[in-house]
Amino acid sequence: MTKIAFIGAGSLVFTKNLVRDLLTFEAFQDCTIALMDISAERLSYAQRAVENLIAAGNYKAQVEATTDRAEALKGANGVVCTILVNDLDVWRTDLEIPKSYGVDINIGDTRGPAGIFRFLRTVPVMLDICRDIERYCPDAIFLNYSNPMAMLIRAMQSESSVQVTGLCHSVQGTAKMLADWIGAPMSEITYRCAGINHQAFYLDYKWNGKDAYPLIRDAVLNRPEIYNEEQVRNEMFLHLDYYVTESSGHNSEYNAWFRKRPDLIETYCTHGTGWNPGAYAATITYAERLRAGWQQQMEAWRDSPINLQRGEEYASYIFNATIGDGTLFEFNGNVRNFGLIDNLPEGCCVEVPVLASRGRLSPIHVGSLPDQLAVLVNTSARCEELAVEGALTGDPRKIFHAICFDPLTSAVLSLAEIRSMVDDMFAANRKWLPQFKHYS
Repeated sequence: MTKIAFIGAGSLVFTKNLVRDLLTFEAFQDCTIALMDISAERLSYAQRAVENLIAAGNYKAQVEATTDRAEALKGANGVVCTILVNDLDVWRTDLEIPKSYGVDINIGDTRGPAGIFRFLRTVPVMLDICRDIERYCPDAIFLNYSNPMAMLIRAMQSESSVQVTGLCHSVQGTAKMLADWIGAPMSEITYRCAGINHQAFYLDYKWNGKDAYPLIRDAVLNRPEIYNEEQVRNEMFLHLDYYVTESSGHNSEYNAWFRKRPDLIETYCTHGTGWNPGAYAATITYAERLRAGWQQQMEAWRDSPINLQRGEEYASYIFNATIGDGTLFEFNGNVRNFGLIDNLPEGCCVEVPVLASRGRLSPIHVGSLPDQLAVLVNTSARCEELAVEGALTGDPRKIFHAICFDPLTSAVLSLAEIRSMVDDMFAANRKWLPQFKHYS
């Protein structure tokens, strides 16, 4: 009997949707779903939600729930991770300290000063999970949804033998958005997408084999409701010629063009009708509201109407290809760059097409990114490489240098100001980062 472990199962929406998708495949309708979370209370909500799914679909699957990670992993064929290390009281400083220096970050879970410090707190836990997988289920396929994706995958793939990749819904989600803009059925769309997590670009995007970029450009230029839906990404597309995968909220903080001055934030980051990339305070307020009413939210999510139709997340298709019936599946995944993108750093984490087959995840060579994209993406990738090296060696100087070259940070602050900000961030995280000696 196939066993799939969910680490961080208290992330109820993810868990509920991914289990639903899994159970639509015949190969998993009698599987064991092992749910693990450090919060017994959140775990109980997840267990009830999965039991409701199994009953609604009349599946033969079994569900187990435990706060013991080793117990969940023993004998697992597949592992999904959706953890968040630390609570709002800790990670809010990732946003508030840079903001006090004038670096107005929006979301802060991927890169830049906020993403790097989230990574520093998260990577020891992720490496512990890898060591447990090596011990209890060494042949398992490990799919990670936790951010910051690129730095975590880069560290796990260099420090463990686990077959792991990172997944993000932005590739297929944005592809569907663009298809809707030009009135194309997704079944008639093909694309080739590559770069790094949240900064991958559609190197081609075709409708029935014909270049659809002219149609997208026409829609962005001539339909205000489309331009306003994704102002930051649409500006990037109009000037860089290729469409980026992740939302305007994220991309507004990954470069130097949109958040370095209040007038730019007002112009590009406050009036969008899609994911509003406005001030950092909105992110904190949203998180505070969720924390205050999390039990009510969990009850609502647990007991919401059950839809047994498969969703668009990659995980279930990948598991079906690797540990299910073996049907091949191509997806965009996060892996280290060994001969995949020619003009990005060797060994950095890239997001490229990957072929899932029986027991294997095989990345596909892309070639070179267009020059203007390579400049932008290289900066982020090299900052991430510095941050990973600093995390693995306990060298705070490398963390400082990684943040020195972050595009938004360097557009706003001097080197001395960056040093002071990083010092403050280390001080706020001291109890969570014992591997670092005093920053100097």
